[in-house]
Amino acid sequence: MLTIAGVSKSHGTRTLFADVSLFIKREDRLGLVGPNGAGKSTLFGLIVGSDAADDGTITWERGADFGYLPQESVPAGDQTVLDLATAVSPEVVALRDRIRELDRGGDSHGTPEDIDAHSRYEEMGGFELETKAKIILTGLGFREGDFSRPARTFSGGWVMRAHLARLLVQEPTLLLLDEPTNHLDLESLLWFQDYLTRYPGGLVIISHDRAFLNTLCTGIIELRNETLYRWTGNFDDYLSQKEAHHQQQISVFKNQQREIEHLQKFVDRFGAKASMASRAKSKEKQIERLRDKAIEEPEEDIRRISFRFPQPPRSGLKVVTLKGVRQAYGDHVVYTQLDFQAERGQRMVLVGPNGAGKSTLLKILAGVIPIQAGERELGGNVKAGYFAQNRLDNLDAKRTVIEEAMEQRVLNPEVTERLARTILGGLLFRKDDVFKKVSVLSGGEKSRLALAKLLLAPPNLLLMDEPTTHLDMASIDALVNALKQYTGTVIFISHDVYFIRQIASEVVHVHSGKLTPYAGNYDYFLEKSRAGNERAALTAGLTDARPKGPVEKPAAPTAGQPVRTGPKSKEQRRLEAEARAARSAPLRAARARLNILEKEIAELERRQNELTAALEAPETYTEPGRAQNLNRELSGIVDRLHTAGEEWEKTGTLVAKLEE
Repeated sequence: MLTIAGVSKSHGTRTLFADVSLFIKREDRLGLVGPNGAGKSTLFGLIVGSDAADDGTITWERGADFGYLPQESVPAGDQTVLDLATAVSPEVVALRDRIRELDRGGDSHGTPEDIDAHSRYEEMGGFELETKAKIILTGLGFREGDFSRPARTFSGGWVMRAHLARLLVQEPTLLLLDEPTNHLDLESLLWFQDYLTRYPGGLVIISHDRAFLNTLCTGIIELRNETLYRWTGNFDDYLSQKEAHHQQQISVFKNQQREIEHLQKFVDRFGAKASMASRAKSKEKQIERLRDKAIEEPEEDIRRISFRFPQPPRSGLKVVTLKGVRQAYGDHVVYTQLDFQAERGQRMVLVGPNGAGKSTLLKILAGVIPIQAGERELGGNVKAGYFAQNRLDNLDAKRTVIEEAMEQRVLNPEVTERLARTILGGLLFRKDDVFKKVSVLSGGEKSRLALAKLLLAPPNLLLMDEPTTHLDMASIDALVNALKQYTGTVIFISHDVYFIRQIASEVVHVHSGKLTPYAGNYDYFLEKSRAGNERAALTAGLTDARPKGPVEKPAAPTAGQPVRTGPKSKEQRRLEAEARAARSAPLRAARARLNILEKEIAELERRQNELTAALEAPETYTEPGRAQNLNRELSGIVDRLHTAGEEWEKTGTLVAKLEE
């Protein structure tokens, strides 16, 4: 479908990538990963034609088309949200507008041109577009009343959702999505992720969301050190293969260097002896040949961002307490008589449905919104720090980066410009970047600046709302490492399962104004709540299916209804036995299928471990084609595990339902 051959691109004196080549097939579902600034978005720009390559060619297969969602905000005019979502091509828009003019009673009297417009619009599927768009817009979080509103009246994030809906309605041959999850809440993200699993075309996705890439991708393209590397499988597979390849390269490099060193010792020892001169010369030529073919020493991946939270002063045991809190927005009551307490050192994640009040609870704990009733008490020596989901809630867009950092002197008199510049430098703000206005910073830069402010005045109660949004994977790993060493109390909200698993030691489920604590990590929460899917569990209501209060007795027969007494006849017993067998047949079949699936999954996991071990063994790479065959088999195993796992979940749910 798409061929990239020998493409190079530079910005000024900096080369982003050189002589890269890539072939994308119609069924490919690829994740494009790499450090910030590697050129991922630039590569997308070359593919869609908004930028030009310095060298090389980009060729599309005849009939192939693409849909592109950029990372940054795209414009919206006076068209409604629904019109924007159905604007799949200029011709469709022109025909739609012409037909609307006719419907409003224009000057047309059924001319051949008007009849052709209706026919052409119908031929292009125009009359079905609106229905499809409404379904997709609803999935992405729009309400029915939003469809007729002008798109320009929405925030940039919602405009991006409308453009994303347009691409899904259009269904191009290849979707190119640059950080598509940044503007989605978790419920919309889950719907979008599920929709893409059934998308009929190809996908290339830039994303820092590991769970998203693991669910959707069958291949990973890595842009690093001016080169494109292609790996099979999802993101976890890519990490395993990359590490195995790295270890193999280290082994090859060491062997080459040992051989060169051995030959050099011979040359140094015997090169001056006349009787050995010819052999020494031969060894020198052998060294030259080895050096010509030798690989460069593999570089360790350098984390682009690295920092530590300065350890805050020790707080009292009780860090923050809420008693009888009531909070409402107009007629919508979020909490009544809410009680909550966090103790020193806890690492707590808040999960629950969208709109359940997680962000509201975090803001109450941070003291950024006043409570309408009840009490909020901070413990002894507690200083709270709040990392808002909307980064500008923590930042002043009119200030420069250094001015915003220096503002922390109000909280920490020891902050100096030198300290501020040092911390900003560790968070990838170069020398001249500190004079940028906050208003022009990218989403990732705003996130890193908000982190810098916390580092300059470290709190011992850290409250974070979606802290990984806009951060690349290396930055997320750096944040994880910093939080693991942090000695204060952490309460956070996140839809990043990887981040939650790394940080949270306790889970609090928020739903319908009630808090349900789980005194264990996220896997413990999944087990105890029977939430099932690890991603969907973040928004699940988790209503308890067990009966509340006394169990009702069967109703007594009504007047005139016969009541059978005495022994049952042989025919009655036979009919009842057949009825019991009929009722139990689906349960037996489901249990049998569950047993088969469990055995299949165990065998697949055993083979997966064997293949992974083989790929990690250096000798695998000495046999031509063996690593490629193993990777191909591993990719198939991973795909089958995913399918079998989903079927196991559905079958297990059915068994539980039938056993009730």
